[in-house]
Amino acid sequence: MSTRVPNNMEKFAETLLYASRWILAPIYIGLSLALVLLAIKFFQEVIHYFPQVLAAPEADLILVTLSLIDMALVGGLLVMVMFSGYENFVSRIDIDEGADKLAWLGKLDSGSLKQKVAASIVAISSIHLLKVFMNVEKIADNDKIMWYVIIHIVFVLSAIGMSLTDRLNLKPSA
Repeated sequence: MSTRVPNNMEKFAETLLYASRWILAPIYIGLSLALVLLAIKFFQEVIHYFPQVLAAPEADLILVTLSLIDMALVGGLLVMVMFSGYENFVSRIDIDEGADKLAWLGKLDSGSLKQKVAASIVAISSIHLLKVFMNVEKIADNDKIMWYVIIHIVFVLSAIGMSLTDRLNLKPSA
């Protein structure tokens, strides 16, 4: 007695599974909306600080600038995840010849995207940690600073671990 699923049933299941990748498309559109929200917050911060720039101490300007850099890094991370995720899991993005095209578009597989996300998280964490260190006199709890450092070290070690794992996976097995 054969337990083989009829061919047309198998074909239908495979077609349905393959088509389900389009469920991700609204998620990537949602990320583009998150990018809009981030841009609004970025310019809100600039407009809020602009009138105070002449009276503010240099350290405050540096802290605001680090916050803006932080937001820019998160924005770049969002763009990377949106475009490469869409291209890797949903559909190729067709851009006309001669149009302004990102050089990395179509070249990031999920493994390299994972490494770039990890590196971005480490960079964002580094900036956050630098902001904490520059504002250390306002933080009364040394344990809080210790946890910031520990969390940052975990991010760094995780990124290194993922990178080493990917490298090991690229080596041909004996």
